[in-house]
Amino acid sequence: MRFRANIEHVDSFIKIVQSVEKLQRRCTIQFAEHEMRIICTGDASEGGIQVWSQIKVDSLFTEYRIQSHSNNEITISLPTDGLLVALRSAAAPTSGQSSSNAFATAETHVIMKLAKNKDRKSVLSFEISSTNSMGRTMNVVQQLLVDVARHADIDRLKEPMCPEPDVHILLPPLAKLRTVVDRLRPLANNGISFRANHAGELQLAVTTESARVEIGWTGLTNPPMASQNPDGDDPDAKDPNQMHGVLVSHKCLLKFLSSHVVSTTTIACICENHCMILYVYIGNVADAGGVLTFYIPAQFDDPM
Repeated sequence: MRFRANIEHVDSFIKIVQSVEKLQRRCTIQFAEHEMRIICTGDASEGGIQVWSQIKVDSLFTEYRIQSHSNNEITISLPTDGLLVALRSAAAPTSGQSSSNAFATAETHVIMKLAKNKDRKSVLSFEISSTNSMGRTMNVVQQLLVDVARHADIDRLKEPMCPEPDVHILLPPLAKLRTVVDRLRPLANNGISFRANHAGELQLAVTTESARVEIGWTGLTNPPMASQNPDGDDPDAKDPNQMHGVLVSHKCLLKFLSSHVVSTTTIACICENHCMILYVYIGNVADAGGVLTFYIPAQFDDPM
């Protein structure tokens, strides 16, 4: 098998990895001919949150080449923090921020490829080449140990099965939503109720023995979504003001909200008392470079 690509948009790749790095210590990456998939399967000790992402190859890479006996797909498992460190080593600092990175002020090219190290173990190699304003060239190679998945491991990767969502709603900016959820945290030991309706209303609530705090938004958009059950009930026939909700762990919600670094548009789909599915689009929905799909299970099945 062979894999090699130039990372054209290092900063965008960093933001995507940042969005999943807080979820689990390891993630699965599937490289295919036209897309890259980053997968974090649910860990019960972490609340069961899962991520299944699809990123278009041309939104991150150039000179992308892949070859394998598995329909030109390669699946690897690797540490998310190690991947983030490797990418950051090739990234320029943000505006007004100093950096110890030797490549920060130079023209930098990054080649990512699957290789073997001196011990014949599989690694994801990052070849960083930089030429500064003085014409001096610097080359650094970073290698990250990976596990190449077997067919049996790949077959076990199954996206969660969920019922037809009761409501879809376009969320406020995730950075603002994160501030609200963070302020609710001291009262959220029993979880956060996440509710929405077909009239563009969203409510977040926490309840304790002595208090209930509720925060709401109005005037949001209920986008049309492709139905998984075309023979299902017509949503227009339902009461648009009826709220549909799910109780989720505040820890899971905060972990999801770390994806605000990459989000431009986020759609929440609520399966009442079952789970919440969140689609974080990379770029505009109509021409998105990819989408990160988060699955957050209900904390328990008490009615909302």
